[in-house]
Amino acid sequence: MDKEAFEILLQYVEDPLIQRNTTHMREAVSSRERLIATLRYLATGRSVEDLKFSCAISPQLLGKIIPETCWALFMTLKNEYLKFPSSTNDWLEIANGFKRSCDFEHCLGAMDGKHIAIKKPPNSGSFFYNYKGFFSTVLFAIVNANYEFIYVYTGINGRVSDGGVLQETDFYEKLENHTLNIPPPHHLEKSAVKLPYVFIGDDAFSLTENVMKPYSINGISHDEKVFNYRLCRARRVVETCLAYWLLASEYY
Repeated sequence: MDKEAFEILLQYVEDPLIQRNTTHMREAVSSRERLIATLRYLATGRSVEDLKFSCAISPQLLGKIIPETCWALFMTLKNEYLKFPSSTNDWLEIANGFKRSCDFEHCLGAMDGKHIAIKKPPNSGSFFYNYKGFFSTVLFAIVNANYEFIYVYTGINGRVSDGGVLQETDFYEKLENHTLNIPPPHHLEKSAVKLPYVFIGDDAFSLTENVMKPYSINGISHDEKVFNYRLCRARRVVETCLAYWLLASEYY
């Protein structure tokens, strides 16, 4: 991050969200120092114990500062940068993006989940233990054709199967209740057949009216192979985003 971008970000969150006053008991950590420490934590994946040297702030205080600053960033930036599509036109704009860049029609988003390794929480038993053999929490995301996150859901326990992750989200509840305002079925280009708009995923997801996944590779035709190729190419945007932007110490 360059200096100009940092200063702009600081202006967003400085007052009154992360600004603190010095007392006779302790000198307050400035808003600038709070933001620097938080960005280092997010960008490097280092522990607060490691960051105490570069930030000159105790691990105990960092453990309080970082969540507070992350919340301030979320609250001030969400309306401008984390807008979830709310109208039919919003969804159609996303679908047009996939058509232009991926040659895949009627796609409203590419979705996937990633396991983030964690230490076993106290008294959790096997609740967070996943089929890959480690303790994790799952991050579920939906991405548009411009490599932009349009939905993120975190905190799903690692024991949930890959196919069951979607069902754990509030997005799925809205999808099932038909409250997302997604466009009604419409014919594809050069076709009179009306087909629904869909969210695309890998083999782990269940096939539904508005969730599309690849054909099974066993005994598929040439046309089905072409379909799989185009779907996988469109779905690559979410894989790229999760691999590049997930700020965790290890990815699976």
